[in-house]
Amino acid sequence: MDVAALLLLVDIVDAGGLSQAARKRRMSRANVSYHLSQLEKAVGVQLVRRTTRRIEPTEAGLRLYRHGRTIRDELLAAQESVASLTEGLHGYVRLAVPTGFGQVVMSNWLIEFKRLYPSITLELLFDNRVDNLLRDEVDVAVRVMSEPPPNLVARELAPMRHVACASAGYAAQHRMPDSPEALREVPIITSTVVGRELRLAAYRGEERQELALQPTLASENFQFLHEALLAGLGVGLVPDYLVADDVAAGRVVTALDDWRLSLFGTRLYLLRMPDRYQTLATRTLIDFVIERARRWAQDPQSA
Repeated sequence: MDVAALLLLVDIVDAGGLSQAARKRRMSRANVSYHLSQLEKAVGVQLVRRTTRRIEPTEAGLRLYRHGRTIRDELLAAQESVASLTEGLHGYVRLAVPTGFGQVVMSNWLIEFKRLYPSITLELLFDNRVDNLLRDEVDVAVRVMSEPPPNLVARELAPMRHVACASAGYAAQHRMPDSPEALREVPIITSTVVGRELRLAAYRGEERQELALQPTLASENFQFLHEALLAGLGVGLVPDYLVADDVAAGRVVTALDDWRLSLFGTRLYLLRMPDRYQTLATRTLIDFVIERARRWAQDPQSA
């Protein structure tokens, strides 16, 4: 059996299609299809079947895939082991982080990580999607959500909290909301995700309220949201870390402090695929992020 063709089968199954595997391998689709057909001839059975959306392995294909994945992971581990003797810790890691938490909090963490491990190439994607992890675009994703997808390995990093707030100048001239429903009556500044309705969940003891909101100013750029809040353009629904320094300095005041507010989730998770090999560089980054998140959750100023 051709080991190279077996490893190609692993890429095809992981990618979910011949075209996706071809892009990953930088091969033509026809070349990928040829090697797959040669492998099927060699073993004498069909290894994949085509559905309307993707390619799925047959029972025989799944068994070969599992063996091929083990071989691939052992080869990668062997390469890392030998390379580390002469080159030290190195590698390539693709990390996706939330637009807000990534920009405001994690940027300093990742700069420190690069100082500690200069030979690790780190590619960062600032967005709020999970599907890039499923499509093999990134190795690890950090996301804010209420519950992680069941098909991913999730590690909870920290609780997340939103606050209703406004600049001191705005609060001096306008009535601040005294209930979640009152948020419908004020101009709302907040983050948003394209294609999703903005829904606020508010909790107080056993009480729970949920309402749809129409923001008058919405953006995924948290620096812009921060500046808009300080400019007095409305009431912000933003993560507490975004305005913590401003609240302490008296530039921003909060409302609904007895409510726990959530827009996109109440917890921060680190997510990865269950069957994807984690290189030493990836494992090092995961351990680093987990430790920094633990310190941040205990004392945001220390991290």
